[in-house]
Amino acid sequence: MRMRLLVGVAVATGALTIGVAGAQAGTLVIHVLSDRADAVSGGDALVSVALPKGVNPASVKMTLGSSNVTSEFALRPNGSYEGLLTGLQVGRNTVTAEAKGQTSGHATITNHAIGGPVISGPQVLPWVCRNSHPTDAKCDEAPTYSYEYKNAVTGSLEPYNPESPPSASAIASTTTDNGTTVPYIIRIERGYEDRDQYQIAVLFQPGKPWEPWAPQPQFDHKLLITHGASCGIEHESGSAPSVIDETALPKGFAVMSTALDNAGHNCNIVTEAESLIMAKEHLIEEYGTLRHTIGTGCSGGSLVQQQVANAYPGIYQGILPQCSFQDAWSNGQEISDYHLTRAYFEHPEKWGPGIAWTYNQIAAVEGHPNYGNAIIFDTVYWESLANPAKRPPCPGVTEAEAYDPETNPGGVRCTLADYMINVFGPRPESLWEEPEKKIGHGFAGLPIDNVGVQYGLRGLMEGIITPAEFVDINSKLGGATIDLKPQTQRFAANEPALARSYASGAVNEANNLKNVAIIDLRGPDPGAFHDAYRTWSMRLRLEHAEGHFPYNHVIWFGEAPLIGSSTYQSEAVVTMDKWLSNVEADPRSAVSLQEKIAQDRPPEAHDRCSNIEGFEMVNVPGVGPVCEAPPAQTRFSTPRVISGEEISTDKQKCQLRPLEAGDYYPITFTPEQWAALQKAFPTGVCDFSKLGVSQKGTVPWQTYQSDPVGASVIYGGKPMGPAPNNTGEGWTSPEFSEWLR
Repeated sequence: MRMRLLVGVAVATGALTIGVAGAQAGTLVIHVLSDRADAVSGGDALVSVALPKGVNPASVKMTLGSSNVTSEFALRPNGSYEGLLTGLQVGRNTVTAEAKGQTSGHATITNHAIGGPVISGPQVLPWVCRNSHPTDAKCDEAPTYSYEYKNAVTGSLEPYNPESPPSASAIASTTTDNGTTVPYIIRIERGYEDRDQYQIAVLFQPGKPWEPWAPQPQFDHKLLITHGASCGIEHESGSAPSVIDETALPKGFAVMSTALDNAGHNCNIVTEAESLIMAKEHLIEEYGTLRHTIGTGCSGGSLVQQQVANAYPGIYQGILPQCSFQDAWSNGQEISDYHLTRAYFEHPEKWGPGIAWTYNQIAAVEGHPNYGNAIIFDTVYWESLANPAKRPPCPGVTEAEAYDPETNPGGVRCTLADYMINVFGPRPESLWEEPEKKIGHGFAGLPIDNVGVQYGLRGLMEGIITPAEFVDINSKLGGATIDLKPQTQRFAANEPALARSYASGAVNEANNLKNVAIIDLRGPDPGAFHDAYRTWSMRLRLEHAEGHFPYNHVIWFGEAPLIGSSTYQSEAVVTMDKWLSNVEADPRSAVSLQEKIAQDRPPEAHDRCSNIEGFEMVNVPGVGPVCEAPPAQTRFSTPRVISGEEISTDKQKCQLRPLEAGDYYPITFTPEQWAALQKAFPTGVCDFSKLGVSQKGTVPWQTYQSDPVGASVIYGGKPMGPAPNNTGEGWTSPEFSEWLR
């Protein structure tokens, strides 16, 4: 367990301030560097105190609560007067810096247990610890360390034993970004926080010290976060994604991951973010402060980067989503459409007289030429994320613990919504179905809706499907109950879950991404549900949020399916590092961070667009080369885009307008068909020209608990607001500090 408080006192001398600047004359100012002061975990925090001019560090008295901890301090090699304290209690802790004749400095640090939660609220149960030596039910375990080195002959990484190392000539060397040449030896730290594993890898010189105020010289104070794939839910601890990145590590980066940022293991945006907050704090306290952080990962890894960067700004300064998804829940809307259309298309007995769907006509409803796309997406994710009665249940849940509407209605529902009940809240009593009535409370609300959606509208207007087919599918598609049993009426999104899906960032409105540099790495859609449209969906969301072309968004579109190119990820790490380093070196104080990100892009950070059918490179005045999917390119879209929604696809529930025959001109319907449409759309059809119902921007930095131990829940969350003054500054260089305000 981590039970330390690292405190530093920066000394101001004349016009030069060594360490953290900003002390007012006569006042000691405390800065909590390693995290927001209200989100600290594990009993430790890296803190710096700016001393007024002329104050002798030897005259300073430091206390933690009522304990005198002055003896823990010394003037460190970085010029700061720092100390390492232990024993932060869960809850509020007061740190005080005093010196004779000066105004004392005070900071309140709210500490949370190493096992969490910090912001997510009551943790899901059951939870099974799969690590080797957990010390408690939250899987706490002391960190372990392993080593690898690069073989100078083979160029491959091999295990390294500090007790019996290979000869120096057998170890390759590397020169980091700061010009330090060292043996290519990597240390990998593995530990447990938030009930799950984290990993941190750095270049390391065995036998030499490393302190946060005096890291080994090869450390360049940059961080790369790696992520896993897919989207799933598990009730047990897992393994953090690999941290062996041979682009970032030899440059002097630290590389970090957490099991909870592996979306295939945990697709809850709040615990994804929480685990990264905790791990980033730990890294700073052990290895040193950071200049910038870059995220990387494909599929589910892109999902985590994009939705977490928007909901919890500051975790990343740059992201590299590959084969990208915008978020989990707007894609959940697409999954539900595929599930319902499959239930219709694959059962011809449901079709009306004379109806016979061809593959081209099905594509004109689903927005994709490959029907397998819908099958795979539905099969993989509807069952794993939405079905509460699936057998076997999700990992970590036994058959006896699992939900059954008849025999165990109070059991564990293995759905993503119920996994995120702190976000969505329980359904109101007015919506309860029989299982909910049996147990006396609602299941998690669902922000899924298809009321008013005209499936196949574009196909109808283009003459690909007939009026009879259009009427037939829209009359019979229906929806599902909370237990996913088919029903004739459409899905109706539950409130307040719908509003909370936007506020939480579960639906990513991109409204907090203007200060994040993004390079989207994309290849052609192979028909395996990694649809290429999502890259342009994200760009349009950014355009809506920023009010202009998003200069912080770059697309590299290559020829390799899904990933674009086997070299893209490595190239993008280098390019993003240049981009962020340019911003960091930009001295213009009157220019906003958003403007610097737009203006400081290196030449490599512009759109690339290979010669792929349906996509083209165009020159946009004032922007430059832009990779576009022309308006006529609709083959790789979604059922909602075909029904009239923009490619942004973020309207979870549309506003409605009256059903009017003139809207279909020159298409006409028979009286019988029109009557069927009126029955199918009794409250009207979607008006996608308007914002969706309850659609609003993500509220940054929400918490779902009202106390440090997470015993009580705030359903839907409440904003934590800006970081407390003088806290969190160790996450980035000052140039990126706008996230704190």
